[in-house]
Amino acid sequence: MQTPLQDLRAGFRDVLPLALGAALYGLAFGLLAAQAGMSVLQTGVMGSIVFSGSAQFVAVERLVAGAGAFTALVAGGALNLRILLMTASLRDVLAGRPFWQVLLGVHMTGDESWALLHATRATGRAVGYWYLVGAGACMMVAWVSATSAGAAFAAVLPEPHAMGIDFAFTAAFIAILRGLWSGRRDALPWIASAITVASLALLTPLEPSWALVAGGILGAVLAGVWGKDA
Repeated sequence: MQTPLQDLRAGFRDVLPLALGAALYGLAFGLLAAQAGMSVLQTGVMGSIVFSGSAQFVAVERLVAGAGAFTALVAGGALNLRILLMTASLRDVLAGRPFWQVLLGVHMTGDESWALLHATRATGRAVGYWYLVGAGACMMVAWVSATSAGAAFAAVLPEPHAMGIDFAFTAAFIAILRGLWSGRRDALPWIASAITVASLALLTPLEPSWALVAGGILGAVLAGVWGKDA
């Protein structure tokens, strides 16, 4: 049995390849954040508090599109409802721990750290809470550093749009979605969410941000039901 410090280090080390990959689209997010008028400090603080690439992309993209702060916040939150399902699967990891450790563990749970924990356990290694926290800490360092660097780089560019760098948002978001795909069991929630968003945005006067919210909620509900039946 490893000590908590050893588990922490192991999680930090094992997730490093994934963290380097996340840093690439973190740079793209930094460019988008700068276009929304966010400073390097604001970008870094947002990454530390929200700590979710997909939710941050959607929220800031909505700000760039002219939606209000509340609408952007709700849109980003709806996309991140899957975190509820992920943390629900960590009951044995979080059970019996002080409240501050539960909060820390939940905050450090992301797609990469969650997947790594379960994949490592599947190999027979007895890893748990501190392994999860170590992996999450590595992801956060990489994400905040990359997004801040992207915002700093955008600040010295004369005109990001003229250089076509704004397309980095689309490319990075596609990369995020590809990373979230875990197999055919995701097909139904994804398709239902996409059809819902497209239908509401194109066929109704509903603001696109709220179409994203509706699609995100529907996808999360279907994922929870479908996951139990699968």
